[in-house]
Amino acid sequence: MTIYKLLDNFPVFEKYALCDQLRRAIVSVPSNLAEGSGRSSLKEQLHYIEISYGSLMESYNQLIIAADLNYIDAHSLEDIKPDIDNVARLLNGLRNSYAKKLTSKRLV
Repeated sequence: MTIYKLLDNFPVFEKYALCDQLRRAIVSVPSNLAEGSGRSSLKEQLHYIEISYGSLMESYNQLIIAADLNYIDAHSLEDIKPDIDNVARLLNGLRNSYAKKLTSKRLV
């Protein structure tokens, strides 16, 4: 919800541009995890975890752009960075776990 609150500070002309793109990217993180969890193969599940990570990095990049354009202040970006880092760490751990399972499954 933090991202949605930050979007309130964006100029009106960004409503269907950067705001919309950032909103879609940040929602894509958990959405892809959910979609991947419904897949039957480990390879597909791993793929969706990687898509989630990519969406997270896209979101962070868009936040940097927003800060560069002064739509959000540097303090807001600094406040959200630990959350981004934490989710990235969790996604990497999940990815590594699935990759290990996939590798061990191939060895059997």
